[in-house]
Amino acid sequence: MGGGALSGWRERTRRVIFEADTPAGRAFDIALLVLIVISVLLVMAESIARVRDDHGTAIVTAEWVITGLFAIEYVLRLLTAEHPRRYARSFFGVIDLLAVVPPMLALAVPGARSLLLVRALRLLRVFRILRMAEWLGEANYLLEAVRASARKIVVFLMTVLLINVIFGSVMYVVEGPEHGFDNMFLGVYWSIVTMSTVGFGDLAPATAVGRVLASALMILGYSVIAVPTGIVSSELTRAGARPGGSGTSARDAGAREPGGDLDTCPHCGGHGAPAQ
Repeated sequence: MGGGALSGWRERTRRVIFEADTPAGRAFDIALLVLIVISVLLVMAESIARVRDDHGTAIVTAEWVITGLFAIEYVLRLLTAEHPRRYARSFFGVIDLLAVVPPMLALAVPGARSLLLVRALRLLRVFRILRMAEWLGEANYLLEAVRASARKIVVFLMTVLLINVIFGSVMYVVEGPEHGFDNMFLGVYWSIVTMSTVGFGDLAPATAVGRVLASALMILGYSVIAVPTGIVSSELTRAGARPGGSGTSARDAGAREPGGDLDTCPHCGGHGAPAQ
């Protein structure tokens, strides 16, 4: 009887925590999102000196209360998940754990409480609450394209870096320390800033030759921005043309998970069936 009661308790708790297709589950997820938003706002408000001086104690107390609630939630997820180890190793499982660690770490490492902003990642659960979980499959579509173009982009970036080294070294020779180019590293820094069209303005060529080189680098910078976009766009087209290349939902991923089933989400260790 005791075992059955425990099993019933776990099942009811699991439905509330891992599923959003019931009033209780939806209310739990909304309350969780509200706590996450409050926690992030508290961390940001604490960075304001005046607010920290006037309400520092209240903010710290509120953060510890929220951390305690998140810790209880994390333990309940481990106890009620269909696959606790899978949940603990999943993206959301790691983020849920990181939402609890910073305040404790701050006891030994000053400033570690700023890492509480990682809790903002938990807001991704809004996709499940709004019944948009299938949209997350599109992220796999984009990720597939980025992975396929990774080598091309790396080769391209190495070429860009080489160009910056060459231009930066030439600018050091042309302009020299008298115009702010004290060493070649500063020249390379100026080259990167110029090619990226950021233009901080802290270094600028003063000679005619230097300005000609700067103009050439600026024009080259526009083409540099376009190349990675073209590479990724091409891979996106190819990914869309392949069978099954349009992304997968959590339900589809669960179906292909070794030993998984249609109701198990591999990303959180709980049930991933979409709400009806």
